[in-house]
Amino acid sequence: MSFSPFAAEHLLFTPTTAAADAVPVIFAFPNEYSIGITSLGYQVIWARLAQRFDLEVSRLFTDHHEPLPTQPELVGFSVSWELDYINILGLLESLHIPLRATQRNEEHPLVFGGGPVLTANPEPFADFFDVVLLGDGETLLDDFIEAYQTVRTADRAAQLQSLAQVPGVYIPSLYHITYQDLDGPAASIQPIDPAIPAQVHKQTFRGNVLSASTVVTEKAAWENIYMVEVVRSCPEMCRFCLASYLTLPFRTASLEASLIPAIERGLTATSRLGLLGASVTQHPEFSDLLDYLNQPKYDSVRLSIASVRTNTVDQKLAETLVKHDTRSITIAIESGSERVRQIVNKKLHNDEIIQAAVNAKAGGLSALKLYGMAGVPGEEMDDLDQTIAILKAIKKAAPGLRLTLGCSTFVPKAHTPFQWVGVNRQVEKRLKYLQKQLRPQGIDFRPESYNWSVIQALISRGDRRLSTLLELVRHYGDTLGSYRRAFKELRGQLPPLEYYVHTDWPTDQILPWEHLQGPLPKATLLKHLTSATEHFAESPPTGLSNN
Repeated sequence: MSFSPFAAEHLLFTPTTAAADAVPVIFAFPNEYSIGITSLGYQVIWARLAQRFDLEVSRLFTDHHEPLPTQPELVGFSVSWELDYINILGLLESLHIPLRATQRNEEHPLVFGGGPVLTANPEPFADFFDVVLLGDGETLLDDFIEAYQTVRTADRAAQLQSLAQVPGVYIPSLYHITYQDLDGPAASIQPIDPAIPAQVHKQTFRGNVLSASTVVTEKAAWENIYMVEVVRSCPEMCRFCLASYLTLPFRTASLEASLIPAIERGLTATSRLGLLGASVTQHPEFSDLLDYLNQPKYDSVRLSIASVRTNTVDQKLAETLVKHDTRSITIAIESGSERVRQIVNKKLHNDEIIQAAVNAKAGGLSALKLYGMAGVPGEEMDDLDQTIAILKAIKKAAPGLRLTLGCSTFVPKAHTPFQWVGVNRQVEKRLKYLQKQLRPQGIDFRPESYNWSVIQALISRGDRRLSTLLELVRHYGDTLGSYRRAFKELRGQLPPLEYYVHTDWPTDQILPWEHLQGPLPKATLLKHLTSATEHFAESPPTGLSNN
């Protein structure tokens, strides 16, 4: 029998002894233990479940699990990556649970899911879940569990009807979707009963005490790291960014009530600290937080910080990172083109990028990683040349600083202003062009897989017609070729790959997630899209010119 990683865990909370009549729950992360236990979201929700006396919770990963109940009533999944759906299906089979919600009966548990993938667009996976939790788990999870307790002894249909009344709880089977034709967009999305809400609203936690690790372990992918959420969402609102738009509004953890107590608690268990958030350095008291961490008692702490806003990289930040055993920093510039940054609403100028590099080197850092993007709506070849130019300028201004450009493909995401825009068909060539120009300059160019971006776009803009395709692909392998093969087999039963990935959708089209309300209404997203197209060098993409 293989060694159980659970023995190496240092818990930072006290699990409750479950009551005799507690609900048996399996809480799964559809990947290996080392990956799942490194997910702050999974850690926090697990701890929340484990501290309820009315639940008996067992964890499940693809390679390890705690003792599992023979008849669970609830089986939950925390979903952070699109392609993990393959593992969800595999774990359901291992538990002898039918893959599709419509195939389950009174003997089967309710299968629920949450996390960023399902909150953004659950529709490609909707047929596999009885319940989807949309939004932040801080209040939503307890509301769901308490609502379930009130209908625990009811039949399955009554349970689902009742749970659908809880804000943020989405019951996919209670919505009927019709399509204009087999390969066209939705014609309508309606609840099957007037008592079911026509729209489900994502739930947002608005407190100033944010998340922190509930367990530290050497078996995590980031060994022995203690993670603290400094901010949630991002005030910049780059128009492609799901992490910003989906999680609005921007919230900051209180330094005195949240951050300092969390850090003190975590550093009793480890000396490795990670500060998390989409825009950590924009916390209004970030300088004070650095002062706190620079106390002599924390000299041995190894500090990691998520991607930081470029114009907040000063010498003090660099020196603090070096003092705490970090030699590199990551900034997102998106492009070297001022025009492209205006399109995406990246409030950043070239001189600020260069100054960040100078400050990083002056503070003792030896490496700078930049995040860029190719194929942004409205991008021209000249914009790529400007990205090359800015990297050359950084190299000249901060000689000796090791430069890396990680470059992704633009992927449209639900609930963002660019959700209507397809993936640029020329982007693979553009990535190769950047690579050809940058590598001879001694700049490490790391493009994200274009094929993976296509799959990501497919799932990001997918609807329920994809469920059959996903079941097929699961047996073919997770390559783009496998998806193309499945589309070929299902020709005539759903739109082609092109429709989901590359097509610019008309802005008056019913979206697959039309009945799921994010932080901003559709009209506001359209205004943001119009602002972006004003900076296009040429006419907007087909279907968007009516804005």
